[in-house]
Amino acid sequence: MNFNTKSPWILHYDGTSCNGCDIEVLACLTPLYDVERFGVINTGNPRHADILLITGSVNDQNIPVVKQLYEQMADPKVVVAVGICATSGGVFADCYNVVGGVDKVIPVDVYVPGCAARPQAIIDGVVKAIAVLDEKQNAMKK
Repeated sequence: MNFNTKSPWILHYDGTSCNGCDIEVLACLTPLYDVERFGVINTGNPRHADILLITGSVNDQNIPVVKQLYEQMADPKVVVAVGICATSGGVFADCYNVVGGVDKVIPVDVYVPGCAARPQAIIDGVVKAIAVLDEKQNAMKK
């Protein structure tokens, strides 16, 4: 793992989901899994966030929200799709208003599969996102 010069901040957004992955994302913040040991901080402001962590599928109503959150984030930014719903639509894929996974709307850098995604897998995805963020930062310096 490369080391950033600053702590990456995460913005978590829940699309159309059953909230199973959301519970697991919150479990990552508890002392048992402690994602903050990697310097990660959870924020509610997209202007402060480096990593956008999305759970749940994308539907017609939340497409503008997802796009707006993505556009409000400063470059470089990384998007992590957590759970099978965020990666492909999951069990909601056949619903009339579901467009599919997050990559139908914005570019995704890291995919974390699972239903619900395990906290260990989410943390692994966050660590990979930090590496991608590092690469993007270095590319911007050149």
